[in-house]
Amino acid sequence: QVQLVESGGGLVQAGGSLRLSCAASGSTFRINDMGWYRQAPGKQRELVARISRGGTSDYVDSVKGRFTISRENAKNTVYLEMNSLKPEDTAVYYCNAKAVVGGLGQSTYWGQGTQVTVSS
Repeated sequence: QVQLVESGGGLVQAGGSLRLSCAASGSTFRINDMGWYRQAPGKQRELVARISRGGTSDYVDSVKGRFTISRENAKNTVYLEMNSLKPEDTAVYYCNAKAVVGGLGQSTYWGQGTQVTVSS
């Protein structure tokens, strides 16, 4: 099993910045893709950004140029730097990881979520 623990959410004014972190722990695992999703009230969960083990990343159009995803493979940690935040970025942000545990097939893991609230 892989456990994902997020941190860094909070309340910020429009135009401000936040940095989310997500650390993975467990035993005998290899993480492939990592990503951040978000879910606003009454809306479906959507992919915000993802990054491959080799560092290739992509973003949903609404955050391009404002958010940056990065990772440290040695620490099994992924980050999301969020700048120029807008009220519409308000959501619960979830860390996601695709990992191979114990040499078995790849599985998907989720963090518990961290609230990001952007006030206008």
